[in-house]
Amino acid sequence: MAAGARLETMRRRVRLSRLALFTAIAAGPVALGVAVMSGPATVAAAPSHKPASVRTAAAAADPAGYAQVFLAAWLRSSADDANSAQARLAQSLAPDVDLPDSVASAQPKPAAVTAVRSAQRGGGAWAVTVAAQYADGRLRYFVVPVAAGASGSSFAVTGAPGVVAGPARAAVGKSPYGVSVPSDGDLASAVGEFCGAYLTGAGEVDRYLAPGVKLAPVSPAPYTAVTVQEVWGAEEAAVAEQVPADGTKIRVRIQVEARDDAGLWPLAYEINLQARSGRWEVTTLNSGTLHGGGVR
Repeated sequence: MAAGARLETMRRRVRLSRLALFTAIAAGPVALGVAVMSGPATVAAAPSHKPASVRTAAAAADPAGYAQVFLAAWLRSSADDANSAQARLAQSLAPDVDLPDSVASAQPKPAAVTAVRSAQRGGGAWAVTVAAQYADGRLRYFVVPVAAGASGSSFAVTGAPGVVAGPARAAVGKSPYGVSVPSDGDLASAVGEFCGAYLTGAGEVDRYLAPGVKLAPVSPAPYTAVTVQEVWGAEEAAVAEQVPADGTKIRVRIQVEARDDAGLWPLAYEINLQARSGRWEVTTLNSGTLHGGGVR
């Protein structure tokens, strides 16, 4: 009896499926596709083919270089000589800005002009702070208003520069290098010899590098001698009496005195090292460019 009941149920499902198929044929090919794919009990909703909207925004280009070029030309120009190269350059970048009416004998030209800060305002407007350094040691800051085009590929100086106060001095956090490393130890000797090879060309730099790390020395060598002044470590392993187990990593900051024909130059480098086979090997020189296994 149970087998007969199941057989009768299956027959009913077959009849219902045929009925749905015949109905779909009568309704047209679209309904036929739905009936064949869906089956007698389930109808799946067709996926939406409406393209998703994608929002793109042009990256805002920093006009710091543009403002720097303008201010350098503007400070080196004079209204009395509007046909000079610097005056023509300043007027081409800012046609509506008047040239300074300076006295050549009283106002020295800046030795260097450098953009130090850019602040973006609404509507494509920028305020660029530019520092002008003079040969007599004076340092003066100017703010230059600049407008940027919508595409970020065009700029215009919109007004005369203004003299402003320089940026405040930022608070410096505590240095992580708090462990004094003896100057006569293996670690100080290793980093000192490495800096000597890197800066003077005396010896091969590769012999001080960990496997997979590549670092080219400064070329041509700028100094004739390098002397270690101080070495500070960030980990206690830097002052171990013996080189620790392979794979031990430390960070050090080394202060050296480099010599050339012009005098003595105090230099500092942050170096990462790793122990291997009873010696320290350089893995990272933060003031140089490393490839392969190293990280800048």
